[in-house]
Amino acid sequence: MEKELFENLKKLHSTLDQAFIQQFDRSLPFNETLLDRWERAKNLGFGESTSIYDSSLVLGKVRVGKNCWIGPFTILDGSGGLEVGDFCTISAGVHIYSHDNVKQTLSSGKLPIERSPVSIGNNVYIAPNVVISKGVTIGNYCVIGTGAFVNKDIKDFQIVVGQPAKVIGEVLISDSGVDFKYF
Repeated sequence: MEKELFENLKKLHSTLDQAFIQQFDRSLPFNETLLDRWERAKNLGFGESTSIYDSSLVLGKVRVGKNCWIGPFTILDGSGGLEVGDFCTISAGVHIYSHDNVKQTLSSGKLPIERSPVSIGNNVYIAPNVVISKGVTIGNYCVIGTGAFVNKDIKDFQIVVGQPAKVIGEVLISDSGVDFKYF
């Protein structure tokens, strides 16, 4: 019976993998093809047309707006509160923390875990492998570059990169489209 189940799962995986390759030109881990990303987002109370991969961790109170894409292997830590606006991209491997236990660790447990909410505005693009620390507010129409460590607030229309994140430009939006101005 176990062997038959295993063989059926292998066939299902192959069938789903081929379907995803044909429809989306990509091959995903088996669990990601089995589960509906939009259904998971809906079950978490996220906004309409938002999707979140099964490999993403969601902790505590997390609110996500509509039309957001949350990539694989992300961590959304809402233990101190986390709010994400509409039309945001949270790319693969992004970690957003609303707590840390640095002082608790350094004090041998005498000090408590620190928690502070994180707020991300509307129309924010967060590139892969970004880390956002507790207490940060990111404005609207921002771009956070790959691998950035964001430990300070980011104003509307800013482009930031680096560790720690520094402003390197601004997002320009007009009737003719979107452009970037770098300093």
